[in-house]
Amino acid sequence: MITLEAAQESSFFIVTSMNELKKGSKKLLNAWAFYDWANSVYTLTIASSIFPIFYSALFLSDKKVVTAFGYDFKSTALITFVTAFTFLVVAFLSPILSGIADYIGNKKNFMKFFCYVGSAGCIGLYWFSLDRIHLSLLFYFMGLIGYWGSLVFYNSYLPDIAYEDQQDSISAKGFSLGYIGSVILLIINLAMVMYPSVFFIEDNIDENGKVIETAAQVAMRYSFIMVGIWWAGFSQYTFYVLPKGASSGHKVTKDVIFNGFKELKGVWRELKENLRLKRYLYAFFVFSMAVQTIMLVAVYFGEEEIAWGSDEAKTTGLILSILVIQLVAIIGAVLTSKASSRFGNISTLIAVNFIWMCLCFYAYFMKTPVQFYVAASLVGLVMGGIQSLARSTYSKFLPETEDTTSYFSFYDVAEKIGIVIGMLIYGFIDQITGSMRNSILFLFIFFLIGIVLLFRVPKK
Repeated sequence: MITLEAAQESSFFIVTSMNELKKGSKKLLNAWAFYDWANSVYTLTIASSIFPIFYSALFLSDKKVVTAFGYDFKSTALITFVTAFTFLVVAFLSPILSGIADYIGNKKNFMKFFCYVGSAGCIGLYWFSLDRIHLSLLFYFMGLIGYWGSLVFYNSYLPDIAYEDQQDSISAKGFSLGYIGSVILLIINLAMVMYPSVFFIEDNIDENGKVIETAAQVAMRYSFIMVGIWWAGFSQYTFYVLPKGASSGHKVTKDVIFNGFKELKGVWRELKENLRLKRYLYAFFVFSMAVQTIMLVAVYFGEEEIAWGSDEAKTTGLILSILVIQLVAIIGAVLTSKASSRFGNISTLIAVNFIWMCLCFYAYFMKTPVQFYVAASLVGLVMGGIQSLARSTYSKFLPETEDTTSYFSFYDVAEKIGIVIGMLIYGFIDQITGSMRNSILFLFIFFLIGIVLLFRVPKK
């Protein structure tokens, strides 16, 4: 067994508690990628499908108002504001966590902490209730913080465990595992919601024989527990194999904590000398703000604004729409990649933004489930494409530098701040006008500005 000091001196070896693994070894790479299998169930079940449906079902059709923090909120506006606040916290914490991850050795404990906070938040959603709305929103906050917080340390492991020529393939493998795992659990949850009696789930009935909660709603609560257990349980293999991290033996100081912000400030100064990258970032900030907002509120919009006919049809239709988006997104990413190789990245992004702009108009007028399915298909087509192409375009525009971590940290923080602004604007319009249709139509402006800014990006 080699010593920890020896491991630090050679990047070729990484020491785990039980054995020695070479950097780039298959077992080490697979263990890292497997965390995507563990945590991706949060984004699909909690953030995108089951929880939005469950949350909307808590409100009567004629009264979708909830009192929280001393104010009366429209139900969808409240969850939008809470999501925006959470991403604001994430945007602030990300540079701090990145700086610590780069400096301190035991990054696995940080990753574990956020993983367990997130999984506990998911399990806590089982008790989500309007009667205890503040505690319920805390559980929602914990899930979101846990997911994004753990990703900071998860991503920082990549250069430690994989050589440069392995990073693209193992990152893609992680994405694939996450997609497969999350879809499997979502299908199980969908079966539970559609056929609760098969899983011995019954209506929640009070002592007077009145139905307090349908079996489908009870099944949704069970799905939150399953997500939390899946996330924490499957991550154990990753935690067992991954090393603590190449420790420098130094303690975390004030300078270390704020080092991430210093790096972001340095990137901002360098951007002034890189006109193409700076203008592209302006465009990305604007159109990403609208894209991320739509993806976060799509199910809430479909639940409230579409005439499904019955609660059962609504639940099934919304979950199937999410599955359609996931499947079509893969096709969209491939088509966008081919289009960018033929027409160029900026031209392709302009075209994709135009499609998003048209979608905002279409969404304002759609009312039927069929129209919603069409919108879901189009969203999936451009969702996967714009996300992958936006990041790869940014990567191509980077200057000659070895400090790509700081540049991508800047990129991620810009994206999170954009989400905060987009969600706040969306929630404010929803709260004031009482309709999410007005909010979705307003996002048209951001795509239009994004297109204008993309035209201003220099070719060289």
